[in-house]
Amino acid sequence: MFAGQIGRGYNGSLVVCARRQMLTIGLTGGIGTGKSEVARILGELGAVVVDADRLGHAAYRRGTAGFDEVVRAFGRDVVGAAGEIDRKRLGQLVFGDPGRRRKLERIVWPRIEDAIAERLRAERRKGSAAAVVIEAAVLVEAGWDALCDEVWVVTAPEGEVLRRLRGSGMSEEDALARVRVQGNGTRLRGQAAATIVNDGGLEDLRRRVESVWRERVSGKA
Repeated sequence: MFAGQIGRGYNGSLVVCARRQMLTIGLTGGIGTGKSEVARILGELGAVVVDADRLGHAAYRRGTAGFDEVVRAFGRDVVGAAGEIDRKRLGQLVFGDPGRRRKLERIVWPRIEDAIAERLRAERRKGSAAAVVIEAAVLVEAGWDALCDEVWVVTAPEGEVLRRLRGSGMSEEDALARVRVQGNGTRLRGQAAATIVNDGGLEDLRRRVESVWRERVSGKA
């Protein structure tokens, strides 16, 4: 977590100072696992959190090359009344259609990767963050884990995931379809430096996140 940095002491002699190195964490997990809640807790613990989903929205905002590409690929019908891409309408077009989904991914994923890389460069220049967390459900599928020092995965039992999704107003059919597409995080366990199991309440989750933070970040400072 630290790198040697050469400087000069008060008497002019060369000294080596400890400088904190930023840890880049890729945080992933399926829908309903509580990944965003884990990211929020990590932010409270001192991490800089980068939400890849928000970067994705910015990638096809009106006036960008991404906007033009999405409209060319899917038609003007995906543009809403405000002149921006209607995310719900676009989602309905691509969800359940692998060909259309891959077409959208080819447009958006490279732009998100560029935005993540730029944010990481900016944080390294500032040099104040102990860790930057890249929150992304498709972290591994998109190849963004290559930008990270390590991957943390959030998992939850499938039954609990379905209960949460139904509680958010999603129908049983839609909830099952989403879980089939994204999974519940367990398939990524073998690739993860840390696994956070979210099968209880918020206080349980916080304790588990704090434990992993101490082990992987603050304990190495």
